[in-house]
Amino acid sequence: MDLQLAGKTAFVSGSTAGIGLATATRLAREGARVVVNGRTQARVDAAVAQVRRDTGSADVIGVATDLGTAAGVAAAVAAAPQVDVLVNNLGIFEVRAFADIDDADWLRFFEVNVLSGIRLARAWLPGMRARNWGRIVFVSSESALNIPVEMIHYGMTKTAQLAVARGLAESLAGTGVTVNSVLPGPTASEGVTRFVGEMARANHTDAAAMEKQFFATARPSSLLKRFIRPDEVANLIAYVASPLASATNGAALRVDGGVVRSIT
Repeated sequence: MDLQLAGKTAFVSGSTAGIGLATATRLAREGARVVVNGRTQARVDAAVAQVRRDTGSADVIGVATDLGTAAGVAAAVAAAPQVDVLVNNLGIFEVRAFADIDDADWLRFFEVNVLSGIRLARAWLPGMRARNWGRIVFVSSESALNIPVEMIHYGMTKTAQLAVARGLAESLAGTGVTVNSVLPGPTASEGVTRFVGEMARANHTDAAAMEKQFFATARPSSLLKRFIRPDEVANLIAYVASPLASATNGAALRVDGGVVRSIT
């Protein structure tokens, strides 16, 4: 299927690994000009090289900046003044009991996971309006609906993304700009893979056994019964970011492996 993204410029935040890197790769493969983002130049350079190698596209650039700050967002916008597709993938998580989450943690999670996407959308939306075409995708999580007790601050930010995306979509009614959220389930991202490895070592077992235990205890409602691959999430993001998804707007689309039991 041709997603008709040739000639479009896409910015994917937090795209040096995991879902972000898989999304940047898929968009580049579809002919989009892709801007890869991460906090360090070395990681960004490595990701750009990998996307170019995997797709054969030379139209891939990198921007090393911390989007968890206003200055970092300003630097990204200066490097890419015009963007047609914005994928707000940047996100952090940590396992921490509610009583141990201080004010600084709450603010840090909100600024990185939510405010980064708000700031980027605010910067590039005028151009999308002027061209009467654009795609903004917030990469949320099934944790937006099933708030994880072990990281409530993370769940809060994922729910907030749904609210921002829907409200922004409402404000763009009747235009060619759409705003949607994608809700991945437990995914074999870089952070999750590292966490599972650490848990496996702590429990004197291997990663495969730890994965099986995770879905038996922490996410028993999963129909997939395994971690989702980043490229499986990227496939949905790429479609939502394409002209083919013109009637998909203001939606919260699940690619969660069936973790969420609700059918609505």
